[in-house]
Amino acid sequence: MFEVTVEETFAAAHQLREYQGKCEKLHGHNYRVRMTVCAGELDRVGLVVDFVELKRELRGVMERLDHAFLNEIPPFDAINPSAENLAKYIYDQMPPALKSGPARISAVKIWETGTSTATYRP
Repeated sequence: MFEVTVEETFAAAHQLREYQGKCEKLHGHNYRVRMTVCAGELDRVGLVVDFVELKRELRGVMERLDHAFLNEIPPFDAINPSAENLAKYIYDQMPPALKSGPARISAVKIWETGTSTATYRP
């Protein structure tokens, strides 16, 4: 199995509804997102997926989240913008070819802080 990984960052504010603690208050994070794509075989060029293409797709999602109040962006207007839900959201926003093609997203990991992460594996 081959794997490639790209990382991007964004800054955003959020608050966790019904959370009993300081994260219920409005606050922000400098998020780091790592997306890993795997494939059993390389394409004709010798790649799992083109880094440039993968970064472009991930940046497109990050642009919608960057410097935003996440609680106002669907689906986070209805569900909590937790790191876990953000990781799945990022996966869900990727093109279908990266979810069902020969090269598939195997994990989306998001850092809320330098020492706290959440990972979604489809």
